[in-house]
Amino acid sequence: LPGAAYTEKSATYVNVEGRPQRTALAIFPPGDAREDWTIVRAFSETAGHTLPYDSLAQVRARLADVNPVFDAVDEIVPAEWEAFGGDAPAGDPDPAPFRSPVQNYYMTDPIGRCSETMAKCTQMRRSLAAGARTGTDG
Repeated sequence: LPGAAYTEKSATYVNVEGRPQRTALAIFPPGDAREDWTIVRAFSETAGHTLPYDSLAQVRARLADVNPVFDAVDEIVPAEWEAFGGDAPAGDPDPAPFRSPVQNYYMTDPIGRCSETMAKCTQMRRSLAAGARTGTDG
């Protein structure tokens, strides 16, 4: 099941604003790596429940059928705002500062954890946190 990297496939992503964005294949994947939708399609066939998609266009059409946001690619669609928090009383905001739950940004995903470069970034970050000098600080 070798899957293609994000640069090796045409894909649809939803950004943090909830807007769909499409990418285009920049380079073909190596070896037997395939686009995700083709892997899922092949698995469905092997499992005896073949999905009715034979092209990326068919997958994208189904996405738009399920959620109209996928029909609004490259468009800015106004959001429909609703009350936040339901019926709970508003109260005062907590004065405590926000703190990131991320302890080590360089190791937050599988690619980063396998990267020699990200491991070096982690070592440098720990050294700086321990008060190490980098040679550029006098």
